[in-house]
Amino acid sequence: METACLFWMLFLWTITGLLLVTCSDAGSQRSDSMAIRIPLRQGPHSEAQPAVRPPAPRTTRKRRAASGISFVDMIDNLRGKSGQGYYVEMAVGDPPQKLNILVDTGSSNFAVGAAPHPFLRRYYHRSLSTSYKDLDLSVYVPYTQGRWEGELGTDVVSIPHGPNASLRANIAAITQSDRFFINGSNWEGILGLAYAEIARPDETLEPFFDSLVYQTNVPNLFSLQLCGVGYTQNYSLGSATVGGSMIIGGTDPSLYVGDLWYTPIRREWYYEVIIVRIEVNGQDLNMDCKEYNYDKSIVDSGTTNLRLPRKVFQAAVKAIEAASSTEQFPPGFWLGEQLVCWQAGTTPWHIFPVISLYLMSENRNQSFRISILPQQYLRPVEDVASAQEDCYKFAVSQSSTGTVMGAVIMEGFYVVFDRQNKRIGFAVSTCHVHDEFRTASVEGPFHGFDLEDCGYNIPQTDESTLMTIAYIMAGICALFMLPLCLMVCQWRFARCLRPLTGGDFPDDISLLK
Repeated sequence: METACLFWMLFLWTITGLLLVTCSDAGSQRSDSMAIRIPLRQGPHSEAQPAVRPPAPRTTRKRRAASGISFVDMIDNLRGKSGQGYYVEMAVGDPPQKLNILVDTGSSNFAVGAAPHPFLRRYYHRSLSTSYKDLDLSVYVPYTQGRWEGELGTDVVSIPHGPNASLRANIAAITQSDRFFINGSNWEGILGLAYAEIARPDETLEPFFDSLVYQTNVPNLFSLQLCGVGYTQNYSLGSATVGGSMIIGGTDPSLYVGDLWYTPIRREWYYEVIIVRIEVNGQDLNMDCKEYNYDKSIVDSGTTNLRLPRKVFQAAVKAIEAASSTEQFPPGFWLGEQLVCWQAGTTPWHIFPVISLYLMSENRNQSFRISILPQQYLRPVEDVASAQEDCYKFAVSQSSTGTVMGAVIMEGFYVVFDRQNKRIGFAVSTCHVHDEFRTASVEGPFHGFDLEDCGYNIPQTDESTLMTIAYIMAGICALFMLPLCLMVCQWRFARCLRPLTGGDFPDDISLLK
């Protein structure tokens, strides 16, 4: 086999050399104006920009213990509007330019609007910052909805209602976008808090939170309390309709009740977890648990809905419809295309079931349950509602990219992203919305067996199979190339024997057309 392969390689190499001689003039004509995307695995390496680094084992760094970090200023530092995300105020550059930045645990780039846009009240002026440094790199980032592209640089960044520290961080200046900024949302950028593996253009670009941990004494964890529209204290938010807290570097016991239950971070890219069971009104959906995690399950504050894989979504909607059958809803409601409205203050919460997600606990043979109320998965829509009506949108939707536990789920819980110990914690939030009959809950343990097997693994093709396919394809290519190579050789030989005439020169000139 090896001898045959070598023979074909040498033969094709020789023929290719003849063809290259013929075509060398044409091949030298290349366009320097062609736009080229930055390839993956090609990161910047500049001594002046320490925030961009080659990959290195993260366990080799030693971090100092936190000292003197106060969480008081971080309480109530989030604002937002229903369905449009939660944002925190950040100061970028020197002198500082204050911008509202969307908090997103489902991406890893820190990016801000850097050009005029109809939906932006203000944007980042790089030319006004004396501390801005251009990395001379472009970046393109697509999301489930929307995309943006911009130019990479570094600048000094701080969070006024966060840790008392400033750092130099990678920042993307957004120059073009499509369906990314939201009219009236009041945020001008995005803070990706996930891991470097999903950073763009590649994993060598250090995310903001990594830079914060490496350059300051902030511990490697943060926690989020997202308070939904119905929370009674949100009346003081002014133009915003939702609020909450992002605690950077720790947890605040005043923001939750009961115990924190932890589930392992399965893989450090998104905040991936394993769901082992789903119930609607206490009734198991009775599906293979791998279906719940196809092709992943993540915790993502930048997504509004609870998004479920197609089969799981269909089963869940069927169960919710059956449980709430005392009222009839249009089919478009369950697809998120139509709203339902009731007279103000008369929403029949009691007819809608509780949705329960069971997450694998740190003990791999146990799980715990988070219970989600209809006050979470029926999202108020204020733009169309009148003073006499309460209107809602069904905030459970179908997904082609796995299960996404979005903001409507997180609004019931205090969620701890303990990156240092590779785990995510859940406890009942002190600001979750409930009624007199039911409250959100986190309960456990529930015993199981080999719960880790519920995680979805991308099928790996056997290496020997790939090699066999490669040999077959090489043989087919050789069979097709052999007649062509013989014809080319015959043609070249005939041209060498033929004397040159005036009519031969236009063939060479035509290569330039």
